[in-house]
Amino acid sequence: MKIQLSDHFTYGKLLRFTIPSIGMMIFTSIYFVVDGYFVSNYTGKTAYAALNFIYPVLMILGALGTMLGTGGCALVAKTLGEGDRKKANELFSMFIVLTIVFGVIMSVAGYFLIPSIAAVFGASGELLGYCISYGRIVLMGLVGLMLQYEFQSLFVAAEKPHLGFVATVVAGTTNMVFDWLFVAVFHWGLEGAAIATCMSQMVGGIFPLVYFLSKRNDSLLHFTRFKMDFSSIGKACSNGMSEFLSSISSSFVGILFNNQLLKFAGEDGVAAYGTLTYVVLVFIGVFIGYSMGTAPVVSFNYGADNRKELRSLLKKSLVLILSSSLLMFVAGEVFSPIFARIFVGYDEALMEMTLRAFFFYSFSFLFSGICIYSSSFFTALNNGLVSALISTLRTVFFQVVFVLVLPQFWGLDGIWLSIVFAEFSSAMIGVFFLISQRKRYGYGGPVLDCNQAVETA
Repeated sequence: MKIQLSDHFTYGKLLRFTIPSIGMMIFTSIYFVVDGYFVSNYTGKTAYAALNFIYPVLMILGALGTMLGTGGCALVAKTLGEGDRKKANELFSMFIVLTIVFGVIMSVAGYFLIPSIAAVFGASGELLGYCISYGRIVLMGLVGLMLQYEFQSLFVAAEKPHLGFVATVVAGTTNMVFDWLFVAVFHWGLEGAAIATCMSQMVGGIFPLVYFLSKRNDSLLHFTRFKMDFSSIGKACSNGMSEFLSSISSSFVGILFNNQLLKFAGEDGVAAYGTLTYVVLVFIGVFIGYSMGTAPVVSFNYGADNRKELRSLLKKSLVLILSSSLLMFVAGEVFSPIFARIFVGYDEALMEMTLRAFFFYSFSFLFSGICIYSSSFFTALNNGLVSALISTLRTVFFQVVFVLVLPQFWGLDGIWLSIVFAEFSSAMIGVFFLISQRKRYGYGGPVLDCNQAVETA
């Protein structure tokens, strides 16, 4: 039976509705992991370090798609909840066109700027050469990547989350097959991996575009004529600012991590961090996917002024997020030797460094879920300011402070621990805002209303 945004969500229905989004994010992470596997095992440690060094720069350029996707989706879903489907379709069409235009501009600019950017952030010699060749090829598919990010959210608002998953699977399969062909069979090295990634990005962006343009589109959203609505663009950018800042800042923090690792451990440190990042992408993908899947439901019920369902959604989400956080911590500690051996089993010293990094980093899974969900929850409520504050403190302030300070006391271990300290601090901020904003949005209840007993007395 089809699940609609207007339904009452039980735990079972909530999981069924969000599983496609969770699967989509996990699969997206897995095909990035496959990139790393082939590059590490078939092209060597320097090329692998270059891939992980330049990847944050490419994510900065693709962050606009994330902003328009999450912020625009919140506005579209809220408009649907208010009952204005015509306006929702106009907004949907406008955001897609804007993404394409900005994607082309940023792709061209990035092609010429990538050598300077990589050099400024510390790449040199052979590492710089690899960064430039990989980055320029991948940038050719930037428009597709931005659309893919955007459609991941919009498919949920259109009540077609399973099609978002299908699009991701098709794109990911494209990447994995051609990674194997170009890198393992044809031995095209890092450039082969870049071509495979570029192809998968274009597939991931064009597949949804074709669906929404086709006559078979039976979703809530359709392309239609529109007039530029700068007020709505501003609102979408405000809504999605937290995700935009998160993507930008996490990329800059990744670059900062790489610089610190080069200082304390050389290229081995960058390679170990790369392995850690690939595994974390899969784990964190669960939280991001769940938050993405529930956001349109939250926005719809906020627009429909259904505070009872809003309260129920938050309570159930907190239970699911905290339970999965504990499971991920255990999985990170237990399976880290397997993860490390897959990527860097050919180098014993590098593997030992990676295992130690996993030991510390896994503690961050206990806190990262509540950080991600609380930021997404306020984006869905169209409160971009609070969402951006949670996200910015998490991905900029706390991580930068701790990665600069802790290594002065604990060396390389301080770099791995900095993420744990940052996620814990951010989780406390997220909890603070969930409690302090409960009366404004009407979702307060026994779970969040800590002062209820005192006020009653």
